Amino acid sequence: MTDKSLHLAVALDGLGWHPAAWRLSGAEATAPLTARYWNALAGEAERGALDLLTIEDSLDLQTSAPDGPDDRTDQVRGRLDAVQIAARLAPLTRHIGLIPTTSTTHTEPFHLSTAIATLDHVSGGRAGWRPRVSARRAEAGHFGRRDIPPLDPARLDEPEVVRLVGDLFAEAGDAVEVVRRLWDSWQDDAVIRDVPTGRFVDRERLHYIDFTGRWFSVKGPSIVPRSPQGQPVVAALAHSSVPYAFAARHADVVFVTPTDPGHAAAIVAEVRAAEETVGRAGAPLRILADVVVLLDDSSTSAGQRRARLDEWHGAPFTSDAAIFAGTPGQLADLVAAWHRAGVDGFRLRPGVLPDDLIAITRAVVPALRERGLFRAGYPVGTLRDLLGLPRPVSRYAAVATA
Repeated sequence: MTDKSLHLAVALDGLGWHPAAWRLSGAEATAPLTARYWNALAGEAERGALDLLTIEDSLDLQTSAPDGPDDRTDQVRGRLDAVQIAARLAPLTRHIGLIPTTSTTHTEPFHLSTAIATLDHVSGGRAGWRPRVSARRAEAGHFGRRDIPPLDPARLDEPEVVRLVGDLFAEAGDAVEVVRRLWDSWQDDAVIRDVPTGRFVDRERLHYIDFTGRWFSVKGPSIVPRSPQGQPVVAALAHSSVPYAFAARHADVVFVTPTDPGHAAAIVAEVRAAEETVGRAGAPLRILADVVVLLDDSSTSAGQRRARLDEWHGAPFTSDAAIFAGTPGQLADLVAAWHRAGVDGFRLRPGVLPDDLIAITRAVVPALRERGLFRAGYPVGTLRDLLGLPRPVSRYAAVATA
């Protein structure tokens, strides 16, 4: 694989993915609570012609503990709502995809559908959505509607925990299904604006979704007309078989966490097998590998930078994704090797913001272009067009035609 089909994304979270990032960042500690900061990050990402950016979110304060708050006061705490950040960025950007994260566990799918469809309208067809499950008891405690047992990483293989995780992903699957049906509930031509007859909409082209499941009962239709992409792009983060199956059934893009080219190839094979198992129809998942990146002019200085952050953190930083500390050229070599192993692209997580994002756009991207791996600019079109995904036909329009 040596063509320019490589997809490149950036994952934005606070002042960076390293817990001590705020102590090294060139931005003020309170910058993530300002619109100007997010505008600057999105502008920088678009300067590098990245396909999309994602915005992290949670229903609980950031924590280093598996569940519930910790007692640390030396790390960033507090964040803005991801969907509203994306809505702010939409009119200030022109090409880059905007994918906020939301919880499906404590949020009604009707609200999610209208928020993301609205984002697709105001961005001109560049919206996406990353649904995530909320497995923490602390998050459930903010709502008081259900009781989730404390999350203990040592008990993840126990039957009760396996059942809980399975239920959370099944609920998330139903939520995505409801959202997608609501996105389809207005046909593309439902708004007719027929002045002579006084009809603004054709009621025959609006449809009830009549979804009834274990967790949701939603009649529809949506209150938002069908958006430019028909259905905004759905992305999922997956580390194992259950979320791979979730992504295969419900997502367009999956973010995975390999550690080396061999592991990347194995994950791609597992994702493709999951697609077969669930009987996926349509375009295959776009598979993007997540990597945390700390970049500098030399391997030595990058390592020293990481060591300094770890010292402030009080322990070596660990992550669900691989952690890379090195030069932009070395990262470009890693990207090339993993791309040959079968991943469609990468979602880079800057260790420190905005510093590592600037290194990505102004050094890594040019290095990838020199290797013939990444395009020089943006083609015209929606986020789906950029990712090579077809625009889906409304399922209700297809039924009506039949």
